[in-house]
This record gives sequence, structure tokens and C-alpha cells, in this order.
Amino acid sequence: MRIIVNGQQAFGKSVLEALLDRGEEVVGVYCAPDKEGKPVDPIKEAALERGLPVFQPASFKDQQVWEEMRSLKPDLCVMAYVIIFVPQEGLDIPTHGTIQYHPSLLPAHRGPSSINWPIIQGKSKTGLTIFWPDEGLDEGPILLQKEVDIGPDETLGDVYFKKLMPLGIEAMVEAVDLVREGKAPKVPQDDSQATYESWCRRKDAEIDWNQPAQQVYNLIRGCNPQPGAWTTHNGKMLQIFDSRMSSGSAQGKPGEIVAVEGDKITVAAKDGQIDVKRVRPEGGGKVPAPEFASEAGLKVGDRLG
Repeated sequence: MRIIVNGQQAFGKSVLEALLDRGEEVVGVYCAPDKEGKPVDPIKEAALERGLPVFQPASFKDQQVWEEMRSLKPDLCVMAYVIIFVPQEGLDIPTHGTIQYHPSLLPAHRGPSSINWPIIQGKSKTGLTIFWPDEGLDEGPILLQKEVDIGPDETLGDVYFKKLMPLGIEAMVEAVDLVREGKAPKVPQDDSQATYESWCRRKDAEIDWNQPAQQVYNLIRGCNPQPGAWTTHNGKMLQIFDSRMSSGSAQGKPGEIVAVEGDKITVAAKDGQIDVKRVRPEGGGKVPAPEFASEAGLKVGDRLG
């Protein structure tokens, strides 16, 4: 099959390389336009290294872009992490249409931060979906799905890089085979079960120490490494990354430092404590929490937030 790959960043690059390494005929690579002062997108670098034509339209709502795509005579478009909207006419250009990766078990967690939110919400499972996109946001029939566990201490980085990224690359290759063989399902999504969450942004990542400790811990895990859960110390932002639930008995008022020892500082929440191991103070880099405590004069009895 003649395949177009439309993607970005490390995941898009990995999908492109997986298809090329198994001998697929990739006839063109689409990615977002270059940004001044930003590194070249990894998928673009990989495509150019392999001698593939690269296209970077600012918008897909353009007849010239569609004509350019038609000239490639594609059989299938594989969308691997795409944030620029592609209208239905563009999706339908390849003979067999377009398939897309989404890191959730659709129709749950439609939206751009679909890995953060299940962790923040305390769920124990998530997954990925390869689907046939339409003009709705993460809508369209499902081709295949893969489920993964969310471990009780796993972060956003753990779930994505150790599970959803490698499994997603395999799933995209599997989906291409199913399309080639004429065996690719189109199972309608159950819209009655649909959920949607927007970007997980800095405003969503503020820690409320008055919440139960498990809820605070889920927020920290679900925002590690991006956007980084945060609190304040002396009026300045303090982001919290590596942490764990404390085994100590509940003590102290919410936000109070109850211990500074070993490789951690321990902070009280509503009904328990969080051992904080790595932080980033405002304007600085990530450092071990005790190092920050020493430099900032943070001591037992002080309050965060």
C-alpha cells in the first residue's frame, strides 16, 4: 500500500520508522510547520534522512493541500499524534481512508490530555485506540483497542513512555496490516459513554492540601512530568514531581511540613501525608527535595500553599 504518515514528535517518528523498517511504501510525510527558535520536529528529521518528501501545511482546509495529497496517490493515511485539524475531505482522500492513534479507551477521555486525566482521577486502567477519525473530536469508528494497567505509583511519564507509546507503535502497525487484509473493523463509538477533558494546564495542576492524600498524590502523578503539579512556598511557585504516599500516620495541618529527613520532605494532606522527593523551585531546575529545603530554609512546621 502507498501510505502517508501524518504525525509529530517522538511518537510520529517512531511510527514512521516502524513502517519503513518493515518495508512499507511511505510516499509522503506530513507534520506541523517549523517554529522559529524551536528544534526541527523529529519526524521531519527522520523523513529527510530516508529521502522522503515532507509537507508542512499550516492548515488542511485548503484545496491546494488536498490536490497535493491526491498527487501522492495514497491508499492509506496513518495519523500518529496530530494536533492540526483535518477535515473530512482530507481524511477521505486515501483509497482506504485514514486511521488515527489516541491514547485512551475511546469514547472515554476524548481530548488532548487523555493520559493525564485517568491518573489524576485515580483510575487503575487506561489504554489506546486506533480509530477511523471523522470531523468530531476523537470521534469515528474504532478499529482496535489495547488496555493497560495504571500502577498505583505510576506517573504520566511511566504510563506513556513505558506502555502507551511502545504499545501504540505496535498497534498502528497491526492496524495497517488489518487494513491491507480487508479485515479492519469499524465499530461505532458509544457516545452515551463518552467523556471529554480539555488540556491539563498549570491552573489544573495546583495542589489543594485540604484534599485527601490519595487525591493529592494522584494529581502529582498525573502531572509528572507535564505540566507539573505545584504549590507555593513564601509566595513563589514550587513544582512537585517524584513523590510517594507516606507510610506514617496522619499528623499536621494540610500543607504543613511534618518531616525533613533522608531523601524526602513529608507534607501533610487532609487525611495522610505525601513524601516529596524531587521539586523545582520557581526559576530553577529540578532538585532533590531535601536540597531545596536546605537552600530555602524550609523546616518542620512550615506550610506550603
